[in-house]
Amino acid sequence: MLVKNWMNRNIITVDANESMLDAINLLKKHDMLTLPVMRNGELVGVVTDRDLKRASASDATTLEVHELMYILSKIKVKEIMSRPPVTVPFDYTLEETAEILLNNKISGVPVVDHAGQVVGTISQNELFRAMLSVTGLKKRGVQFAFELEDSPGSIKEVADVIREYGGRIASILSSYERAPEGRRNVYLRMYGVDREKLDELVAKLKKKAKVLYMVDHREDRREIY
Repeated sequence: MLVKNWMNRNIITVDANESMLDAINLLKKHDMLTLPVMRNGELVGVVTDRDLKRASASDATTLEVHELMYILSKIKVKEIMSRPPVTVPFDYTLEETAEILLNNKISGVPVVDHAGQVVGTISQNELFRAMLSVTGLKKRGVQFAFELEDSPGSIKEVADVIREYGGRIASILSSYERAPEGRRNVYLRMYGVDREKLDELVAKLKKKAKVLYMVDHREDRREIY
């Protein structure tokens, strides 16, 4: 999944010489976490909701509201912005983007094209929406976690059992993290199975593989095996 398919294309920017108050108002108005800072059409920095909160926190408890607003109107964005700006290309994957946000401890970044021009922004919010979409959580189905042999056909074997019970598979995720040598953890979300036959399905799956847990999102039923 690429950034260009999930980024916020509504490009809202702030000039480096505008006030901190202007930046706060823009973030609130457009419900954004990240605001690219421009100077003469060039990206020169980034200001986030965290930057603004940090810059005003020390004064907020000691000043009257009108005094604080006055100060915020005098502080320039260029004085509090993060520079140089951290960006991601539009053709990065969401996983690469998540790694950049995590490593830099930031909530979002501007998205740029190959010429360095800002074409959007992407934040934790867009990454969360993508995760919900790709995992199929909104269908409120059932997720199984398996520890399977790392061999061809191991996923198909449990998937076939689910299909026998009329299950439709919404997503399959696999990882070698925290799995024993020669095995892998597989997370399979499905829907469409008659809930009255769910226990029977679980029993049959246990005969085919090591089931780690089952979560029924519709019924809020959670079992760890």
